[in-house]
Amino acid sequence: MRVEHTSLADVLLFRPSPHRDERGFFTRTFDAEVVASAGLDPAAFVQDSQSRSAHGTLRGLHGRNGAGEAKLVRCAHGAILDVIVDARPDSPTFGQHQAFRLDDEDFCLLYVPRGFLHGFQVLSGVADICYRIDRPHDPAEDLSVRHDDADLAIGWPLPAGILSPRDRSAGSWRDLLAGDVRG
Repeated sequence: MRVEHTSLADVLLFRPSPHRDERGFFTRTFDAEVVASAGLDPAAFVQDSQSRSAHGTLRGLHGRNGAGEAKLVRCAHGAILDVIVDARPDSPTFGQHQAFRLDDEDFCLLYVPRGFLHGFQVLSGVADICYRIDRPHDPAEDLSVRHDDADLAIGWPLPAGILSPRDRSAGSWRDLLAGDVRG
């Protein structure tokens, strides 16, 4: 498993080396030693979750207020375009976003530091996304920013498919900066 730095400060991409043969494949999806070698505490990740979404579904942009939440994200089945936005005011990449294709072909694991917004769109027929987070989820800390916010200008590859009520009513990037965004 290799570790790659991305164009956003503190964001890492863990790239496994799947072994493929006539039976299928085997890959390591988490390696505490590799995570530690990248400067992260593997024991800090305390909760695993999984979601399944249909083609075109767009989830996000979601974040946490308060202490925030760091996470490792991977697509166990299917393919997604995963987008993160640096919402840390003191960061050199504040307000910038980057997109990553996560899929069941290369099994990359994206490290999203605390203070980022996160969202994805399903590119395949269906996708299973796995999250490993560094603190228990607290719905009272949820915040959302519109996926199509003009100030962020994220280039989603498909028209927005299924959106949750939360995502349809999300605030803007400017609302977030003014402290007016909730989950």
